[in-house]
Amino acid sequence: MTIFRLCLKAVAITFATFVLAGVAVFLAQPRPIENAMLGAEWQCSRTAFVLTTCAPRVQQASPAAEGSSKVALRAPKV
Repeated sequence: MTIFRLCLKAVAITFATFVLAGVAVFLAQPRPIENAMLGAEWQCSRTAFVLTTCAPRVQQASPAAEGSSKVALRAPKV
């Protein structure tokens, strides 16, 4: 009977550990937040309700050659 209780206790402790680890991972994920003081050109995120980081937003640059309809071809050398 003692062996069964120890085994059940070990399973319960293992299960509780996994549940607490899952909760910790869920809370530690970065979440986007709005910061009106910095303006729209900044992107901020908060991790685990403690650490807040902000970085400038990355502008999507369009390639210069994409808008051009001319195709440059070289004549083959003979």
